[in-house]
Amino acid sequence: MKRTMLTATALILGAVPAFAATKADVLETYADIAHAGYEDSLITALTLEDAIEALIATPSEETLAAARAAWIAAREPYQQTEVFRFGNPIVDDWEGKVNAWPLDEGLIDYVDASYGGATDENPFAALNVIANPAPTIAGEEVDATTIDATFIADRLNEADGIETNVARGYHAIEFLLWGQDLNDTGPGAGERPYTDFVQGADCSHGNCDRRVDYLRAVTDLLISDLEEMVAAWEDGGAAREDVMDDADEGIVAMLTGMGSLSYGEQAGERMRLGLMLNDPEEEHDCFSDNTHRSHYNDGLGVQNVYLGRYTRVDGTVIEGPALEDLVAESNPALDEEMKTRLDTTMAAMTDLSDAAEGGFSYDQMLATGNERGETLIMAAVDGLIDQTATIERIVADLGLDAISFEGSDSLDNPNAVFQ
Repeated sequence: MKRTMLTATALILGAVPAFAATKADVLETYADIAHAGYEDSLITALTLEDAIEALIATPSEETLAAARAAWIAAREPYQQTEVFRFGNPIVDDWEGKVNAWPLDEGLIDYVDASYGGATDENPFAALNVIANPAPTIAGEEVDATTIDATFIADRLNEADGIETNVARGYHAIEFLLWGQDLNDTGPGAGERPYTDFVQGADCSHGNCDRRVDYLRAVTDLLISDLEEMVAAWEDGGAAREDVMDDADEGIVAMLTGMGSLSYGEQAGERMRLGLMLNDPEEEHDCFSDNTHRSHYNDGLGVQNVYLGRYTRVDGTVIEGPALEDLVAESNPALDEEMKTRLDTTMAAMTDLSDAAEGGFSYDQMLATGNERGETLIMAAVDGLIDQTATIERIVADLGLDAISFEGSDSLDNPNAVFQ
């Protein structure tokens, strides 16, 4: 389906005023950045849709590579929006539609024999709905003759209440474009052939018509979901209204998102855990080997919120009164500490990303005994932990109630990881 691209509506602000920022001013900037980030996510998803339609129309090495490149480009702005998740219930309730992971990919399509089959935790781990038009889910035969957005959203996603039955969002599309990454901790991403999308006798692995239907439907669903969140942050939108309703609670939402993403989610579940387990299955973008960019952009999103500045995909900048201004007015030394720690984290993220882009993949960094990989990952983890400690001091300095940030056993109770 061809869609009309939205016109950017986020407010582009000039230089920060010379007078002291109010909390309401800061929240306005925060909401403007959220809106711009989700709108950029939608814009790049529409470009991804075009690339996928080109792949479907003319499957080839070139059109598959272009679709993969469009997916990677679409992840750049989206990952910078994750900082809006934890402090905003509207976003947190929605986020699982677009970015849930890890997923049991055998639910969707064929997998290598080494993947195995059904497990006690997930009897549908190898359901392969693309090859199965009449699957049985929760004891009921389901009509999967037609694969469309409604079927994926209502019947397949989180089938039987199992969280790893992820059937929608960025990672479902990623799996369909790359296939499984069977390289373990060696270099290389998934290697799905373009012939998996060829119709007729030249179709590889069978069911190319249904695979195309699934890819088209899940992309359409992603776009609809992103449209929902763009609307939520527009003037009068539910997420914007919610954060603007109470100034103190709005600032708490900002700091909650920064601290929870930095500590439990990113430093813990997305980085430290995978390193402890030496397990590439703990990668965030495991099929495409794009995890290093997701980590980088998550870190950048936290910095964006604190500084009140976001660079859009077209190069324009959204900026205005920021948390930085509130903290600098209250405690200049604490503001400098926060900015220094954010810079330290982003320098570590840059080193990690540059190493991966240079051929030292995140998979390889996770390998047992890989000292260089551990050093790169732990520098970023340590930076995230340190900046969370400063965020906690900012909460106290601004006179706000203490915040319970998301935790992770990998940081708080490492022995539990191996039990």
